[in-house]
Amino acid sequence: MLTGSPREAWKPWLAAGLWLTLIAIESTELFSSTNTSRFLYPLVTYLFGHIDPTKFFYWQGIGRKVGHVVGYGILSILLFRAWKATIIVPSASRWCWRWAQLAFFMTALVASLDEWHQSFLPSRTGAVHDVLLDSAAGLAAQILIYFWIRDRSGQESDSVAG
Repeated sequence: MLTGSPREAWKPWLAAGLWLTLIAIESTELFSSTNTSRFLYPLVTYLFGHIDPTKFFYWQGIGRKVGHVVGYGILSILLFRAWKATIIVPSASRWCWRWAQLAFFMTALVASLDEWHQSFLPSRTGAVHDVLLDSAAGLAAQILIYFWIRDRSGQESDSVAG
């Protein structure tokens, strides 16, 4: 079931590992809302003029949630690629449930561990709703992969037939 070609399988795992490292760094106190607002607020006011701090913190919160969705969506895609390179499924050359399930569950596990880690940091909070948001992003990424591959497979078969 596992591939015997570590020469190729390590590349997608390296990409996923680097992305996991980025998530771990962003999970530290250095990237807490309080710390990032210390340099973001002056930067934004320098670029755009005075901004009401209440509005700034509102939009910073939105931006942080968008960051969760994008970050964990990318993680899920990278994990899908890594499992695809690691587990050979002869009947599935482009997509299979096993790769998608493993990628999704690993994304949810990382999200859970990330929030658990943050619950121990004074300037961070571990939040269940962030785990749900991150997991939903991972699931959405797997759905997008499925439809992307399905649509591309249909286009390739159409171009071969035509």
